[in-house]
Order: sequence, then C-alpha cells, then structure tokens
Amino acid sequence: MVEPQARRRSSLARRLIQTVARARLFERGQHLLVALSGGPDSTALLLLLHELSSAWRLTLTAVHFNYGLRGRESDDDESFVVRLCGDLGIPLITRRIDLTDQRKRQSIQAAARDSRYRAMKAVAQGLSVNRVVLGHTADDQAETLLMWMLRGAGVTGMAGIPSQREGLFVRPLLSTTREEILAYLEAKRQPFRRDSSNDKPIYFRNRIRSELLPVVKRLAPAAVRVLQRQADVVAEEDRCLEQMAADLRATLIKAAGPGCHRLQREEFLALPCALQRRLIRLVLRGLHPRLQAPRFAIVEATVRFVRTADSGAELQLGIARLSRERDVIRIVSLDRDRGREKGEAAPALVEIPIVVPSRTHWAGTGQRIHVQLLARRDAGRFLDDRDQHTAVFDADRVSEPLLLRSWRPGDRFYPSGMKGKSKKLQDFFTDVKLPRRERDLVPLLVTGRDIMWVIGIRQDERFTPRASTVRCLVAQATNQKSEGGTR
Repeated sequence: MVEPQARRRSSLARRLIQTVARARLFERGQHLLVALSGGPDSTALLLLLHELSSAWRLTLTAVHFNYGLRGRESDDDESFVVRLCGDLGIPLITRRIDLTDQRKRQSIQAAARDSRYRAMKAVAQGLSVNRVVLGHTADDQAETLLMWMLRGAGVTGMAGIPSQREGLFVRPLLSTTREEILAYLEAKRQPFRRDSSNDKPIYFRNRIRSELLPVVKRLAPAAVRVLQRQADVVAEEDRCLEQMAADLRATLIKAAGPGCHRLQREEFLALPCALQRRLIRLVLRGLHPRLQAPRFAIVEATVRFVRTADSGAELQLGIARLSRERDVIRIVSLDRDRGREKGEAAPALVEIPIVVPSRTHWAGTGQRIHVQLLARRDAGRFLDDRDQHTAVFDADRVSEPLLLRSWRPGDRFYPSGMKGKSKKLQDFFTDVKLPRRERDLVPLLVTGRDIMWVIGIRQDERFTPRASTVRCLVAQATNQKSEGGTR
C-alpha cells in the first residue's frame, strides 16, 4: 500500500527519488548542504528536498554566496534566499566572496566557480554534512556536451557533468529539464531570481545556451533528453576505460624510485590506440601536482614518442621528461629532478583509480589492495578482528571512484584515536617514526580528496562505522614485500 505522503509528492519529487536511489547520491537520515543561488534550478531543488525531508529524515541547510558582481541585483538575490529559507524553516548560511585577486589570474566565471567550491567544502566540513547538493539540470548537461564537442573533447569530456564529484558534491536534477523545473515552480506559485549575467553573450556557455541550443532543439525537439542520455552512456564507458587503463598501469608500468616510472614499450604498442592514450593520460595526470589531466596535444606527443623514438632519445614535457632505453620508456617527474638539484627527494606522484569490488596491485610495496562492499552483519568478523592490514569504513560516507595514491606535501587527515583532530600527514609520519625513504612507497586509500586510510598504519576517523552504519566498505592489504609501508 502506498503511503499517503508518497501519493501527495509531485511527479518531480518521485523522479528525484528514483535518481537518488539509482546513483546512490545520498541516503535517508543524512545532513545535506544545498547550494542556493535563488535561480529557478536551485530554488526548485530546495523545495523538492523540503518535500522529502520529513519522510527521509533529512536535515537541510542552505548556503548562498554573494560575489557583489551585479551590485543591487546581487544583494536582492541574497534577500530573496533569506526570505525563502525563513518561510521553509531551513537554516541558511550566507557568504560574501571577494574575487579581486582571482580575477587577475582567470575569468570571472572561473574565479567564482573555484571560490564557490572551496567555500562549500569549508562549510560542509565545518557542519559535518554528508553531501553538498547542487542544482545542475539536463539542460546544463546538454550545454556542457555541446561546449566540449566544439572544443574537440575526448570521451572523458563528452561524459559531461558527473552526478557525483569528490565523494561530496551530488547533482540529483541531471535527468530533469529546465522546462520541467519552470513548470514545477509555476504549479507551486513559487517566484525565483534571474541572473542577468546569464544573458551576456561574452561568455561561451551563454552563447551556447541562447544561440546554439535553441537551434538544436528546433531540429530535434528531444535534443536535451538525447544529450543527457548520451552523457550517461559515455560516462559508463569512460569509467570502464579508466578501470582498464588502471589495470594495465599495474601490469605495464613499474615504479623505479620516487617520481620515476618504467613503461614496457612492446606491450604498450600492442594496445589499441584508445588505451594507449588513456594509459598515458592516467600516468601524466598522476604526475601533476594538482592531478590535472594533460591536454590532448601532450598525450599525442607522448604516444608518438613511445612509438617512434630511437633508443637514447629524450622528450621534455611541462611536468615530465621521457627517455627511451632500448625497450623501456622512462617517465620522470620534473619535480623529482628539481628536488634532486636542491638535494631533496620529491615524493612520487602516483594515482590509481579503483572500483568496488576490485583487487589492485601497489608497486611501491608489492601489496595487493582488496576492496569490497558488505552488509554490516557480513562485515562483523572484520570489525571484531581488525588488524593492521584491514580497515572497515561506513560505505555511505564515501563514494566511488576511490583512488590509491602516494602522499603529497600538504596532505592532511583525521587519524583515528585523536578525538576528531586533524594532522598533516608529514607530521604523522614523523610521529610514527616512518623513515623518509619509505614514505613515498606507502599507499593511501582516498575518496575525492579525503584520505580514508594510510594503508597498514592508520585510518581516518571520519569514515569509521557508527552504530547507524548499514553497509561497510572493507579494505585489506596483503602480500607485502617488506614492512616499510605496513606498520
């Protein structure tokens, strides 16, 4: 029998539930931080979540950012969201952000976006929320695909806006069109704000929205739905290719010291071109200090070097130096070379995406990391008999894809047993008396940018199972070569 409350839900709310359940965007009983600009998408998102909050036992907090870029209009946006949250009884956090410094280095839109994400992460951490909910729609997805298509993006770019990011940000309206959003708000007689900067043709996305997308929709009325479905399909294929590349990396690429890798050339050349590019992109992204994916031209230059360079040849890229030694290609981080010049050892920059369940080899220590998802009752034996090579996490506090990576300067986590206090990983290594030469070899299990487990040493307090935990993520490290990274 359908509960009376469920019967009263709007069709949009029912679809949102289906999207959330299918992609596991958030769970019942969680605390959600809702990004609220006052525009139609974020206003509808807040109303929809408010519809669900009672039955789903959701705790809602809204956050609004005022950049002051549109003068009185920006202040009126803030006044609007204050009234809206007051009417709904939802706590609201407002932040004023000065973009003066950032605008010197990047466009206004990019500066606002980067500042917004940093601020949302800071607010989320301060409130200990489970997810930050964003109001991107199917129209935003369609605009993004058209934009990347015109820029010549590959498979990853054509996957569009992800439904989850960094294990924290989620987008439950990606299957909902803006037309449906406006109809929902009209039925609710709910006003909203319009951002006049969205009409300015100086921004590429705005021109796609106002000039290109209307033409595409006239030619194919269902274009937004078609592009949104295409993004979903491409995203699945992209994840598959990424996992294949990660598996190949464990087989074809070996660590040869901090910041140095050895690629088996003959085995690499036997791969399809698509996997060659994907593998190189994965390696070079892991070498970048901010994990930034390399441009297509850099990837192509690297693949061409592997295919055609004679023994003894070298190629210097922005972040790495390549050299051929008979049937081996050496890829050396330039940060490593600069560290050597200063008499320092730069940490190895290694990153391997992993899915659940999977077994992944970590070359630094020779360990094999096994990750699996279990119901709480099935994980009981791991909870009762945990040792230094096993860690158990609350699965609903993390999201895929997970990463195995080496440590980097500035890494910080919340070691279990420290009563919720954070610590720099470098200081933690000193506390546990881990020699400097062994630190580069220790694998970290990471969700988004948060460290879950310094493998074999200590897990992060934030992800430990609670009394309310329903599902557990169990990670085990086995077959280590030495005790160096597994204390």
